[in-house]
Amino acid sequence: MTLVPDTSAVIDGRVSERIDDSDGLTVLIPEAVVGELESQANAGYDSGWSGLEELQRLATLADEGTIELRYVGRRASEGEQAAANEGEVDAIIRDVAADNDATLLSSDIVQSEVAKAKGIDVEYVEPEIDTGGELPIIEFFDDETMSVHLKTGTQPKAKRGALDGMSYTTIDETVSSETQMDEWADEIESLARSSSDGFVELSEPGMTIIQYEDYRIAVARPPFADGIEITAVRPIAKTTLDDYAFDDRLRERLLEQERGVLISGSPGAGKSTFAQAVAEFLTDNDYAVKTMEKPRDLQVGDDITQYTALSGDMATTADSLLLVRPDYTIYDEVRKTGDFDVFADMRLAGVGMVGVVHATRAIDALQRLVGRVELGMIPQVVDTVVYIDAGEVHTVYDVTTEVKVPEGLTAEDLARPVIQVADFETGTPAYEIYTFNRQVITVPLDDEAGNDTGVDRIAKQEIEREIRSVARGHVNVELTGQNNAIVYVEESDISYVIGKGGGRISDIEDRLGIDIDVRTHEDNPDAGGAATNGSGGGVEAEPAGEIVQPEITARHVVIRMDGHVGETVEVRADDEYLFTATVSSGGDIQISRGSAIAEELEDAIDRKQQIAVLPA
Repeated sequence: MTLVPDTSAVIDGRVSERIDDSDGLTVLIPEAVVGELESQANAGYDSGWSGLEELQRLATLADEGTIELRYVGRRASEGEQAAANEGEVDAIIRDVAADNDATLLSSDIVQSEVAKAKGIDVEYVEPEIDTGGELPIIEFFDDETMSVHLKTGTQPKAKRGALDGMSYTTIDETVSSETQMDEWADEIESLARSSSDGFVELSEPGMTIIQYEDYRIAVARPPFADGIEITAVRPIAKTTLDDYAFDDRLRERLLEQERGVLISGSPGAGKSTFAQAVAEFLTDNDYAVKTMEKPRDLQVGDDITQYTALSGDMATTADSLLLVRPDYTIYDEVRKTGDFDVFADMRLAGVGMVGVVHATRAIDALQRLVGRVELGMIPQVVDTVVYIDAGEVHTVYDVTTEVKVPEGLTAEDLARPVIQVADFETGTPAYEIYTFNRQVITVPLDDEAGNDTGVDRIAKQEIEREIRSVARGHVNVELTGQNNAIVYVEESDISYVIGKGGGRISDIEDRLGIDIDVRTHEDNPDAGGAATNGSGGGVEAEPAGEIVQPEITARHVVIRMDGHVGETVEVRADDEYLFTATVSSGGDIQISRGSAIAEELEDAIDRKQQIAVLPA
């Protein structure tokens, strides 16, 4: 008998297992199969290495005289190899079987059916599926273990305890060897591929992500990692909304119409657990619910279909979901700009969206939409923010929009669309978000007494900018009331600032809606007769926050803030507030040159003031 195995049969080891039953067997290995296995092994895929091991077993059997083994045919060209998913390599293998009047051995159902249609003798071997199996690292888990962390050359560790008291501890004194780690990794991947309770979520060179029962397991290998590492995570609590303490009106809000909700919190705070509870609550109330996850690890009932990235792209998944027409979609996790774009598109298409977002404060979750979604559309995309801390609902915000004068400003010409962020239970406003001087400003409305409020800082900034446009020396601003300010300038600048007959200062007052009293620095009781804003004399306070060195390019002033991506920060010069900004996904703040803020920042740099950045 002459047998031609295809790639699937070689990878599964289906050739060597038939040797004992076949006397005088001749095995013809197509060179196209060898090329495909070599390509997979070079790319780091375990399937390639498994196939090469099977070829080595066949070579040993040939040396023993048990079988006759020959390599025949041609290797696939680069173009054919690239089109392997379209059947180009399979076609070469079928031709080898036909030319040699041999039986094609395959566990690929499509390959088998095509070969039969072409009149080729086929032996199809259906893949064996295990209905059970035990995870080889199950011994490291107990009832309080959320995750197990294994790595070559280290002792096994685990995160154990309740959500509000999780600890990272060593759970075995034995150092894991490379041989042991490799064995565990192979067994886990084999179990996932063969068991009906598992599947491979992601397989890339150096990284495999597996879902097996309730466990999500990431297996990293060199060169992607500096050693073999296995991280296995499982939920230690499955909750319902009844397990959380919050205003019952939140349930009513979710049910009265499709909403846009962001569930936020720090890593490990219990965001996904709460999202799972929301998903099942909606399902129990007759809403059609789907999920978008990569990887899929929400522990939801069978009524909720869990989707992953279709062709590696969540935007494609979203297109498919719009055809399915769910009432609500749970998006776990919304992280990158593309994720926020998909979330916004689906929400504006009328789908209720619940997104899981990493954030250290509730307002930070909303801030991550700034710059990614048009400001005025944010309340249409997200109307509710839930912040989870230590497994509990800590804060719920209601997000609305209104055309009004921002809190603390009075001139009617300052009216604009304002996003109001209010405490859901009390209705007390907590933040306002709006554009001011072409910048998006987030203003907290609950600052402690004795400190400048966000509005105060913005007002001072705008007054200072206006006065600096006509003054030649240094400028300091002191707010004396909601509608009043004192401006301290050099004595030689008094006439320039006031203007003929007071016309210039009157124009500035009209534009800002604030009454301004112009005085010299010598009249400033806090300055000791000297300017305080870096103008010489007096004692300069050491600015708080992280000192930075802005870079001035042809088009932007750039502040590098690596490690603070997505955070909202204040930028100050010698501890004087300049502006508030959100650090971009690239880890920097860019201000367009020519804008008022850029001019003030460049002016501060020219005056050798220290530029500092601190959390907003």
